[in-house]
Amino acid sequence: MDTDAETAARRLAFQKGYSQEHGSWKHRSLIEDAKFDTVTNAEFEKLEKPDDDKKIIENTVPLSFIVTLFDISHVWRILSEIEKLSQVRLEHIESRSNNKKDRKADVFFGMVCTEGHSDSIIKLINSLPEICKLKIIEDDGPDKHIYKDIWIPTHISDLDKCNHLLTKYDPDLDFNHPGFSDKVYRNRRQHIADLAFNYKHGEIIPDVEYSENENRTWFHVYSMLKKLYPTHACKQFNRAFAKLEAEKVYSQTEVPQLRKVSEFLQRLSGFQLRPVAGLLSARDFLASLAFRVFQCTQYVRHHSAPEHTVEPDCVHELLGHVPMLADPYFAEFSQEIGLASLGASDEDIEKFATLYWFTVEFGLCKEKGEIRAYGAGLLSAFGELEHALSDVPERRPFDPDTTSIQPYQDQDYQPLYFVAESFETMMEKLRQYSSQIKRPYEVRYDPYTQSVKLLNNSEAISETVQSMKADLTHLQHAIRRIHSISIA
Repeated sequence: MDTDAETAARRLAFQKGYSQEHGSWKHRSLIEDAKFDTVTNAEFEKLEKPDDDKKIIENTVPLSFIVTLFDISHVWRILSEIEKLSQVRLEHIESRSNNKKDRKADVFFGMVCTEGHSDSIIKLINSLPEICKLKIIEDDGPDKHIYKDIWIPTHISDLDKCNHLLTKYDPDLDFNHPGFSDKVYRNRRQHIADLAFNYKHGEIIPDVEYSENENRTWFHVYSMLKKLYPTHACKQFNRAFAKLEAEKVYSQTEVPQLRKVSEFLQRLSGFQLRPVAGLLSARDFLASLAFRVFQCTQYVRHHSAPEHTVEPDCVHELLGHVPMLADPYFAEFSQEIGLASLGASDEDIEKFATLYWFTVEFGLCKEKGEIRAYGAGLLSAFGELEHALSDVPERRPFDPDTTSIQPYQDQDYQPLYFVAESFETMMEKLRQYSSQIKRPYEVRYDPYTQSVKLLNNSEAISETVQSMKADLTHLQHAIRRIHSISIA
């Protein structure tokens, strides 16, 4: 995996290009995203040779240039051409901001080449149809920052870098999308996506002025599902949903604004929402959960198919995910999955994505001897919610070892669901499972600084112990006070 931020940038460019070259991997879920990462990372490693295997080039001269591309995914084509050249060794690549409104991308390339070959290399690169403009520069680019460990976000602001849309189901590209032939809808989606792309940590979440069609779609789904919640949803969901309505955060008539919903969540469980333009890579999405951040879309599914969405939209996320994230214990479970994913291998990310699928998305639980739903994919889909609690599907007890490798279904209703005895036992099993994954450190979230601490040395462990001692002291005092009051 990546040992520095520059490699991460090259990896992202490669994955985007690979996705387009191989049919964009349409109809994918979080699990398929994790599988996609595994495949593309293996291919990327073939391209990114280790230092021992780097091309040995004698009599070298530096060569640096910036290319303006029609799309960032076209970096894949340039990397492929450079790899074919025996007289060139790529040293550095990174994307640079482009403030123009045409959505073109500027990418810096720093390399060394055999003396006398600079002109032919520039001519070759400049002849590629994906390039709008090429500018040769004198410097060798910004300094390199090498990290010893796999890069992970360590502060909540680092989530600005975790917005890799490798798997977006784009209505502009897929003719099966309900909005493919609706130019107004596609433009609308692009406008809302731009709001999310431009968002940075600490900014106020931008409001979206929803259209009549969008509010009508919300009303249709909301009113249908509300009838099922009392008999099909778990008590934690129903309690939070009632509170959302009582505080007028939710209503049947209007799509809620993320800003207001995020403020509600922060008061109840410490979770917050962050706008996102589409389905993130599995690694980025799970990493966000470690900071109690849920990446949430703001666009609404196409009005021609209100009861079905081919990708996550705000109807699914606001109705399915938000009420459960308002429950402190379930919020902790979601964060535990995120913390366990930090620094994990591609194989483990795939397993965590599968665990997430069968719990947070499609999980069932026992409640007073009956089965209830807590998964967002069920609680936001009228038909599958009825199906899940019927006698048709198979149900098995939740066990992370078997759940994490269970094949899944995303083209139809699930044939199999996993049932948790309680959220407490589910949490215990997840922690036990997570302790077995291979990574060089343990992590701990610090809510005061909104940062992740690596417990990889004695000093970090000592600081954690001191913090825990303070908490235990407060608990001991509380127990003594309660005991003294009960005696009196």
